Amino acid sequence: MNWVPIVFATFKVVALGVAMYFAVKWHYDQGDKRDWRASLRAGGKMIAAFLLTLIVVGLIAFVVSRMLGLDLNLS
Repeated sequence: MNWVPIVFATFKVVALGVAMYFAVKWHYDQGDKRDWRASLRAGGKMIAAFLLTLIVVGLIAFVVSRMLGLDLNLS
């Protein structure tokens, strides 16, 4: 059995686990310093930006597929 994928997968899981632990710890520590209203406002802006980007990408995909002559009928 090849041992390289096992070693790399184990290293990846350990490295990502350690990174996630420190990321959560850092964000938790930063949460004590920040105002919850500012966090809520920033979260709302991020959701709005994500939805706007999703709509724009969907429209671009629709227009390009129409230009290429793809059949977009559901039936």
